Amino acid sequence: MVHEHLHLKHDIADEHTHSKQIRVSIALLGTFAGVVLLINSRIARYVYGEGSFNADLFALAAAVLLGAPVVVHAVKGLLRGESHMDELAALAIVAAFATHDYVTAGLIGCLMLLSQLVETRTALGARASIESLIKLTPTKANLIRSGGSEQEVEVKDLRPGDHIRVRPGDNIPADGEVSDGLSSVNEATITGESLPVDKVPGMQVFAGTNNLTGALDVRVTKAGSDTTLGKVQSLIIQAEQTKIPIMRIIDRYIKWYVPTILMIAAIVLFFTRNVNQAIAILVISCPCALILATPAAMVAAISAAARLGVLVKNVADLEIAGKMTAMVFDKTGTVTTGRLYVTKLTPAEGVEAAELLAEAAAAEQMSKHPAARALQEVAKEANLSLPSSEQFHETPGKGVTAVVGSTKIFVGRDSFLKENGIDIGNVADPSLHEEQGFSTLYVAKDSKCIGWIGLQDKTRPEAQKAIKELADIGIKRVTMLTGDRNEVANRVAAELGCTDFKAHCLPQDKLAIVEQIREDGHTVVVVGDGINDAPALAAGDLGVAMGAAGSDVAINSASIALMSDDLRRIPFLVRISRATRRVINQNYAFGVTFIVLGISLSKFLHPALAAALHLAGSLVVLFNSFRLVRYGEELHHEA
Repeated sequence: MVHEHLHLKHDIADEHTHSKQIRVSIALLGTFAGVVLLINSRIARYVYGEGSFNADLFALAAAVLLGAPVVVHAVKGLLRGESHMDELAALAIVAAFATHDYVTAGLIGCLMLLSQLVETRTALGARASIESLIKLTPTKANLIRSGGSEQEVEVKDLRPGDHIRVRPGDNIPADGEVSDGLSSVNEATITGESLPVDKVPGMQVFAGTNNLTGALDVRVTKAGSDTTLGKVQSLIIQAEQTKIPIMRIIDRYIKWYVPTILMIAAIVLFFTRNVNQAIAILVISCPCALILATPAAMVAAISAAARLGVLVKNVADLEIAGKMTAMVFDKTGTVTTGRLYVTKLTPAEGVEAAELLAEAAAAEQMSKHPAARALQEVAKEANLSLPSSEQFHETPGKGVTAVVGSTKIFVGRDSFLKENGIDIGNVADPSLHEEQGFSTLYVAKDSKCIGWIGLQDKTRPEAQKAIKELADIGIKRVTMLTGDRNEVANRVAAELGCTDFKAHCLPQDKLAIVEQIREDGHTVVVVGDGINDAPALAAGDLGVAMGAAGSDVAINSASIALMSDDLRRIPFLVRISRATRRVINQNYAFGVTFIVLGISLSKFLHPALAAALHLAGSLVVLFNSFRLVRYGEELHHEA
């Protein structure tokens, strides 16, 4: 029932957008007809003479057709207790009617309508670029029946547990897990990464991504609005409806604007007796440029961020990102890959490195630990044939034992081997190497230590560049927190160029450190994987969850979610926040200057010219704001 309700909400949103586009088209036709009548009134003056009935009739019809929508809209707003700032233009049109200047009333109405249409059409275009995400999910899916036959069904009818087939070139209709097939999938719509990802059985796929090369059978895990794409759509639309502090301030004081302008126009009319000048003041003072200053920039910024897989839930959070002075990173899975790699083999005297690796990998075959996975991978790369193991037993946090062939193998920490009465004194002391950040696994065969294996969690390839970029753009402190050993933390922090680090951190320690950095006067952004870092993410001024694609916890726990693991999105987030703030300030400066100059020079402005300038002012703000839509394109191409 909930699923159907959410789906209905999307249908209603689509229908609303479509009906609004139809209304815009009708309004455009009406404006065009009014313009034709205005031109006819001008021609009639030459044909029938100045002040002729035909000329006045054409002008009156044009004024009604063009001016009435503006006046009606303003009246409706007042009756609902809303203020759209159309009241000033409506008063100007009424004043022109009262003085029988129908041409001026028509021109003001025409230019005001054009201004509104351009604003609405531009906003619809920006919204359409965001809502195009909705169209990425196909409406039909190929459901695999129990006998292997296929049946085409509606995507909205898919349920978790269903099996579907996705052919090359098709968009994937639901989140799921590959059960059969090999293919490359373009996930740019979700993660912002332009390079396709190779998919094999067991890997996750997302609704709305494009299957490129091979057929995939997918077991559905999430469908409809529950998918990652569905959550992205909902949160982007939600972000558009939020406001930053400066918008709330303007909402608070804008109610004084109309009375102030009316008072100025009345004073000018009283002293000059120049109706045209008073009308020009009303028209030029319509604050469309001020009203558009922030929303236009924010919609453009959200659109640019979404294209790169940066999901902003609240535009106020986007503003905070530009003010940050300190960044706190979790280590494992954030600045590092979260995967262990075998980087050193140290066999005991008389033991081959291949034997050491083979015995350890064979014993660890049944384990799901990251260290076991690392051993399996390097053994596979070395083309080692691993015998099967028996009597496998794992002691969490310490090590494993297994019988391989006829010998018992121990793999684990030094303390684990000592507990089992095994002397490790015959192998080189790894403490000399642990300063380099190795995690060590000792291997014993028949109660004799045959060597140790060093593993490391590698830093992400782009992490060092991202942290350098953060320093270059003025982030004063970059702190890395980890529950790992001090030697490991020191190596990773030095490699990345962090200003400081803290090892042996428990979740409550991370929380305390974030709060301390805030008390030191910093605006803190915390970056983590959104799962075990949730308390620290909540403690910062802003929480950013990485690798949020497919993770409900990551999407919900942070203020901003990065759909990919690319750390270069963090400096981009800071830069686009600052760029958006600059654009908003430019828009407000232009809007205020435009109105002040317009009122000051109203003596020299005909009302029609004032309306034309008003339209031009709105266009300047829109075009200045929508420069942000292309922001970060170079990062998308590098990805």
